[in-house]
Amino acid sequence: MRILGIETSCDETGVAIYDNEKGLLAHQLYSQVSLHADYGGVVPELASRDHVKKTIPLIKATLLEANLTAKDIDGVAYTAGPGLVGALLVGASIGRALAYAWGVPAVAVHHMEGHLLAPMLEAQPPAFPFVALLVSGGHSLLVEVRGIGQYGILGESVDDAAGEAFDKTAKLMGIDYPGGPLLSQLAEKGDSKRFTFPRPMTDRPGLDFSFSGLKTFTANTLKASESDPQTRADIARAFEDAVVDTLAIKCKRALKQTGMKRLVVAGGVSANRHLRLKLSALADSLGAEVFYPRTEFCTDNGAMIAYAGMQHLLKGETQGLGVKVFPRWPMDEIKAC
Repeated sequence: MRILGIETSCDETGVAIYDNEKGLLAHQLYSQVSLHADYGGVVPELASRDHVKKTIPLIKATLLEANLTAKDIDGVAYTAGPGLVGALLVGASIGRALAYAWGVPAVAVHHMEGHLLAPMLEAQPPAFPFVALLVSGGHSLLVEVRGIGQYGILGESVDDAAGEAFDKTAKLMGIDYPGGPLLSQLAEKGDSKRFTFPRPMTDRPGLDFSFSGLKTFTANTLKASESDPQTRADIARAFEDAVVDTLAIKCKRALKQTGMKRLVVAGGVSANRHLRLKLSALADSLGAEVFYPRTEFCTDNGAMIAYAGMQHLLKGETQGLGVKVFPRWPMDEIKAC
């Protein structure tokens, strides 16, 4: 059985084809980074219009890459939320229309479930159950995962998500969009011992996150410091270290609280080198394992949507003819397969 996956929740257009026996057959991805760069962030209306232009050509390219036609597709999965409502409507409308025209089922997929399951596309996927740390531009979540659709939220961000904090802090530092990855590059040149930033909400019990105050602390440090290149690099390193340490502390708590020995880390921030080093060391110290998606599947992509859609399709979970999207969609409201 083969399924076409479509991802259009924000500023990447992703399309992929997944076969439940052969695995991932093809995937295409288009990033809108250059489109939004002049505005310093994603402009929702421009994002939606660009998805309209790019989705159909990417579907054709993906079918060509897999050497398949519409007759070879057994289902269509699309991101139904959370995300930008206009962008979601583009992918959902196209996905539902294609499913109807091709006479195959349609499956609505939760964007963060796609990220959570992205490591399943690797040669050595994690076995259930596990704890998942999902860190992206819009979400920071710790999830207890018992199986497909069996998700219990352990902790989440009460304000800025980790990726959002990276981007906003980068903007404060005058770093061009997309700021998060560029801030991390700058941090590589920084001295980790010069500044010490707080590790938010680690001085109290619980697994929730808060990065808004850390952003403010960084802004105040910038104002009180020299503006030479090395100082900027040192501040970037202190900020990144604070975020990484905070995430690691919360992961350690989550593993101990659940008694699990497997940690999955996914979402855009999961590509951060320092975070991977920190969590690998943490896993070793606890006798646990840590799993990541490959770098190209850390950011939004169609492959993760195709995989997640396939799991629900195999259990007979499909959508009616209506097109519904959910800009806000708690993970614990996803149906268990």
